[in-house]
Amino acid sequence: MAAKPVKKSVALSGVVVGETALSSIDPEAGVLAYRGYDIADLAEHATYEEVAYLLLEGELPDGDELEGFREELAAARDLPAAVEAIVDANAADASPMSMLRTAVSALPFGDRAEGAIDRENERRKAVRLIAQLPTIVARQRRRRDGLDPIPPDASLSHAENFLAMLNGETPSEQEARAFDVALILHAEHELNASTFAARVVAGAGADVHSAIVAAISALRGPTHGGANELAIRYIGAFPSVDAVAEGVREKLDAKQTLFGFGHPVYVTMDPRVPILRRLSEELSHDAGEPNWYALTEATERAVLEQKPGLWPNVDLYSGSLYRYLGIPDDLFPPVFECSRVAGQCAHVLEQHANRKIIRPAAEYVGPEPRRFPVRAA
Repeated sequence: MAAKPVKKSVALSGVVVGETALSSIDPEAGVLAYRGYDIADLAEHATYEEVAYLLLEGELPDGDELEGFREELAAARDLPAAVEAIVDANAADASPMSMLRTAVSALPFGDRAEGAIDRENERRKAVRLIAQLPTIVARQRRRRDGLDPIPPDASLSHAENFLAMLNGETPSEQEARAFDVALILHAEHELNASTFAARVVAGAGADVHSAIVAAISALRGPTHGGANELAIRYIGAFPSVDAVAEGVREKLDAKQTLFGFGHPVYVTMDPRVPILRRLSEELSHDAGEPNWYALTEATERAVLEQKPGLWPNVDLYSGSLYRYLGIPDDLFPPVFECSRVAGQCAHVLEQHANRKIIRPAAEYVGPEPRRFPVRAA
């Protein structure tokens, strides 16, 4: 019998592997929507808490629902003692993404429903993950710098609380709102690599913590969550705005990867870029030198002039924005995950609801059938 033909695509590009009600992307128009809401509208009008609720529950919360959800998140921010011990003992030696991955593995210790995948238990765990990941990241940063951890403050919003725990002081209203919007923009993006990894694990019947550990492992890669860190580092190496155009030309001539540009889905500008560009510019006004925004904007301009069609993506301006907010470069990927975990958890809930395993096919390209060589006795 002839083998059944297999639909093949490099990196699964353009191959529909499942259904989701969480987000949609229009690659040609450059539109991203969460459950039908355009990302630009959410960035202008919503908070991260509202967006996380939308992703988990399917609808935006009313006033009472939002207040209740905020209280849920605030009450879940503290870490179990076992996780605090892991962070404190390894803060100086572990990379931030390794720490986050390991700490998330330990979060369910002592949870009698650790392996349960019913919606009630998984939603409860999802709220804890959204609330606790920022506490892990901030605690490691302060411990490795020889500083005392700042406990979560239930009176602060999700964005305010993270920056306060990280930097030791409550952010300004402008800083808090800028970070809140950045969290919204990174919260969900259909079947990206880390979310797909989470759904594969969830499809096997594993719990949400196991799925998020897999997602973190995927997000660590430099072509996914690590790209914003690499983008700001090469941009920051340009000695001045005037040197950017020649520096970009040298990188293009050498065929080096320009992190922060190009996307496997969008064929035009990533819709999150203009929003992050504006936020970075606003924070640059009182920030002094170096002007991370000016360097980044000059890089965008030089790339589009020298290689038209190589559009910027979400990683380009998030780096400059995070530097203005006092976030160290190596925390950019964990901060990405602190946002994306809301979408990932929602995908896990969706995958658990359909109870289907994800098992794609592969095209075999190895040797033709052959016999094992029989050796003489």
